[in-house]
Amino acid sequence: MSAVYTEENKSVKAQQHQLSNLLKSVQSKIIGQHQLIEHMLVCLLADGHILIEGMPGLAKTRSAKAIADGIEGEFHRVQFTPDLLPSDLIGTEIYIHEKSNFIFRQGPLFNNILLADEINRAPAKVQSALLEAMEEKQVTVGHKSYPLPELYMVIATQNPIEQEGTYNLPEAQLDRFMMHLEVDYPNQHEELLIVELDERRHLISQSEATPVTTIEEVLNARKKILEIYISENLKKYIVSLTTATRNPEKYDRDLAKMIDHGVSPRATIAMIRCSKALAWLRGDEFVTPEHIHSVAPSILRHRLIPSFESEAHGISRNDIVRKLLEVVAIP
Repeated sequence: MSAVYTEENKSVKAQQHQLSNLLKSVQSKIIGQHQLIEHMLVCLLADGHILIEGMPGLAKTRSAKAIADGIEGEFHRVQFTPDLLPSDLIGTEIYIHEKSNFIFRQGPLFNNILLADEINRAPAKVQSALLEAMEEKQVTVGHKSYPLPELYMVIATQNPIEQEGTYNLPEAQLDRFMMHLEVDYPNQHEELLIVELDERRHLISQSEATPVTTIEEVLNARKKILEIYISENLKKYIVSLTTATRNPEKYDRDLAKMIDHGVSPRATIAMIRCSKALAWLRGDEFVTPEHIHSVAPSILRHRLIPSFESEAHGISRNDIVRKLLEVVAIP
């Protein structure tokens, strides 16, 4: 029995090592976005989708492609525009005259990682098609449904400044994104490193696409992550965090003034899955409050609806999450 356990333990450690190497590999190529990349990998391991908010030129596309290359996955970037059609994403049925029937030609949705660039520029019909893909892992054309790859992740971006010609994402779609990540500018030291990296780009361009692990290993890792231990007290703590957004008056008077609507149970599930994935990625055997606090802001901020009073006083969603983590006691 112990020999079997030892072999299984070695296998798990080898998987952790591979995914840890993937993290280091991508972080070595993308300067100044270590937390972004770590959380992107956490979301991949937790089988979720990501919404990234940040200015252009901050390595969002590059990070997504580097992860896809690192797992030998198929990657596609789609620029979302007001004239984009659902068929541009899903694909279309084409009539083959010689065979006297229709065949389905797959669209960009059928890749392992889809980058939906400036998602809020596309109209509601396109967002609805993407919503089905994210939630059901399938698309429907006519009366037929087509399954998407088993490993499937949407990484969507939106610009926080430009609002002209954009459509607000509905709350139902925002809730489908496991994480909302904010990307900031690099500091001066990091920007100098970016310049140096760009000067050496021609020397390392070939090695950038070298896979570190495989899709199969990522799928196996997901199964092992489910076995990561989380205590009943920490499960109750996560539930307390989410229910505190719905009944903030029970926890703190100031918090109650900040929140109009709280988060759904999807946030609870996401925090458990992501804290387990983060613990696994860092080589830990169980979840700690540190893991929960690390992923909580990215999971909660886009699901919270601030009150009018919060917006009037310039209180951000990040401020609300910080207050939430302060007032809900760790058991």
